[in-house]
Amino acid sequence: MTSKEILAEINSIFSAKWDTREGRKVPEAEEIRLGNDAVSIDGTVLYADMADSTGLVNNFKDWFAAEIYKSYLISACRIIRENGGEITAFDGDRVMSVFIGNNKNTSAAKTALKINFIVKEINSLIKSSYKDTAYQLNQTVGIDTSKLFIARTGIRNANDLVWVGRAANYAAKLCALGSTDYPTHITESVFSALAEEAKYGGNPRGMMWEKRMWTERNIVVYRSNWWWPF
Repeated sequence: MTSKEILAEINSIFSAKWDTREGRKVPEAEEIRLGNDAVSIDGTVLYADMADSTGLVNNFKDWFAAEIYKSYLISACRIIRENGGEITAFDGDRVMSVFIGNNKNTSAAKTALKINFIVKEINSLIKSSYKDTAYQLNQTVGIDTSKLFIARTGIRNANDLVWVGRAANYAAKLCALGSTDYPTHITESVFSALAEEAKYGGNPRGMMWEKRMWTERNIVVYRSNWWWPF
């Protein structure tokens, strides 16, 4: 294919009108055409990201690194599904998911805290299974909510959905704010929509989230180091 042919294809994208409809569920790729066709939904995006995968693959056996990858991603995916989220994409050592409906923010926040819990359990299993290893699994989760514009991109037989909207972008970037001390970050938009059960915990009950300023975006976010046993 020549450059002129590629540019002609791009020109047709720029000139065609969009066919956009409101979605009632997270769409499958085959439900959206490759042309200027899109579904719009109100969604809460959760990114779960395994920390320091570079150090893992550089400093440990390949089979051990594969076991850690599998352990983290399987656990995150099981918890996401169990709490009503739809898994939408994998990117190496992280998974993206979308929650919709009236309880989407509470469900996503509880999912994040449950992932934090299961990682602690995985670390116990790693220590008991490989007594000589110094490896410690760490991870971060970012969550935001917004309107999402979902289109299908790529070419025939090689394509996927693209998620356009603040939540998809911010949730991924919030992962970079996480640390071993505070692995979970959510935007103020998510926090303000949380049910009381996802804001307060413990005995005596206390706030599970700490207010912070995300200086890069100049917006308020909340972080947590709590976990949700299940």
